Amino acid sequence: MIVRIWHGRTRRDRGDAYAAFLTQRAIPDYRSVPGNLDVSILRHDEREVSHFLTITRWINEDAIRGFAGRDILKAKYYPEDKDFLLEFELEVQHFEVVASWP
Repeated sequence: MIVRIWHGRTRRDRGDAYAAFLTQRAIPDYRSVPGNLDVSILRHDEREVSHFLTITRWINEDAIRGFAGRDILKAKYYPEDKDFLLEFELEVQHFEVVASWP
């Protein structure tokens, strides 16, 4: 199993709107891909910025390719992200799950 982690930042006053966008647009997109096991979106507010982490679990790299394309470390963005994000990080992080507890 592979965990894929993406990080993005918005202005804090746009945080609620971005959280709603992620819930309505991104989560259904992730969940529609065969091999996606789950999606979690975390938020941390800090002064004038809201940080978002999208954490997804996948059965293998081929499943991630079904979502991200050939370059599985490249971050995937939606056209609407330009209305929210302060920058566009180029890559995500992948971690192999070596232990898990239900």
